[in-house]
Amino acid sequence: MKSSYIIIALFILFFSCSPKQIIDSKEGFVEVNGGRIWYEVFGSGPKPPILLLHGGPGGTSLGFEPLKELNYDGPIIFWDQLGSGRSDTLLDTTLMTIENYVDQVERLRKHLNLQDFVLYGHSWGTMLGMDYYLRYPEEVKAIIFSSPLFSTNLWIADADTLIATLPDSVQRVIRYHESMGTYDALEYQEATNLYYSLYVTRKERPKVDRSHLNLVSGANVYLYMWGPSEFTSTGTLRNYDRLEFLPTISVPVLMLTGEYDEARPSTVQHYASLVPNSKFEVIPDAAHSTLNDNKRATLKGVREFLGMISN
Repeated sequence: MKSSYIIIALFILFFSCSPKQIIDSKEGFVEVNGGRIWYEVFGSGPKPPILLLHGGPGGTSLGFEPLKELNYDGPIIFWDQLGSGRSDTLLDTTLMTIENYVDQVERLRKHLNLQDFVLYGHSWGTMLGMDYYLRYPEEVKAIIFSSPLFSTNLWIADADTLIATLPDSVQRVIRYHESMGTYDALEYQEATNLYYSLYVTRKERPKVDRSHLNLVSGANVYLYMWGPSEFTSTGTLRNYDRLEFLPTISVPVLMLTGEYDEARPSTVQHYASLVPNSKFEVIPDAAHSTLNDNKRATLKGVREFLGMISN
């Protein structure tokens, strides 16, 4: 997730296909409720498909570009959720629901004829991935939950813990503007930027000119569904909680998080303890944007897990 007032976090969605998969094209669009979603298939091969769900809500698949360096013997599918990136704009708030985004995933799966794939979700994408699995468990072979959120209450509690590490003056700024609802105040944005530099993205992102892509901003989706910042949830996801369903996951699971992640390692380890067949891994020297902050370690962890479930 990312503040709608600063910068929406960019993450990537990733799939791979087995010999039974039929990929109709390298790039295209799929009709969903409210518009069209864009997708691109990268690579091919016999290994299980991997379905990637980017963060946000309102992010894009661009931040997951490093996954192309996995050298995975199967297709990787990038796509942008409706309302962001290279997909169509979304203004209708009645469509800004988890149910509608789950439907987008399923329509894309059917369009590409994907079966027995690996779900790979990051941040908000883990919420979406969890709800997709609960509805379509028979389609999923394994799951990667990267920097997950399964309880907004726990997320906010972790955020409060991290805010307490900031200078007292910054904490006062955050609490004052939260109480007043003045989230667009310059000093609140500056405080938010400090938090993000420590717990969201610790290392500068590569500068790439993407002006030719005509990307759609998902800031309105983020604000409506989540809220004004990573540590303040005022949207429809405020009461999200799926903790009771974690023990029902019956496929192999990798839960990974950054050493300095806003999805705090202790919380993610607790999540992993609730899933019967799960592996927990901390990416060193990384915050929430693990692929950006420590690409090498993140790819290594993902590659090892994929090797385990592909055997």
